[in-house]
Amino acid sequence: MPHVQCGDLYGDDPEPSEQVPAGRLCVPVRPVAHGCAARLFRTPVGARTAVAFTTPARLRAVLGADQPWTSLSEPALRALVRPLGIDALAVDPTLTAPVPGGAAVPRVAAPVRPLTASAR
Repeated sequence: MPHVQCGDLYGDDPEPSEQVPAGRLCVPVRPVAHGCAARLFRTPVGARTAVAFTTPARLRAVLGADQPWTSLSEPALRALVRPLGIDALAVDPTLTAPVPGGAAVPRVAAPVRPLTASAR
């Protein structure tokens, strides 16, 4: 499925205080009543996390060619999920097998960066 626009969420910090991926990230989304919403995942220990990919090819390799996505900056994605109580972002994760009999939500394995006071 092609790239979709979910609104103009920008929040690029011209002088970021922590290392972040340069440029835009490809964020998997799911359809909702009035557009789309970021898809959320769980880490191997069960914590909810936002995920993003540095290229469309990496997103397709992990989630498949039919996964809709949108382009967001890291600060915009963090601002989008912060009200949901999500304080982690996995960039370029690889999916892992779910625990037998576990939740249906896919789990991700990737370095997870917690929100810090400097990232807010």
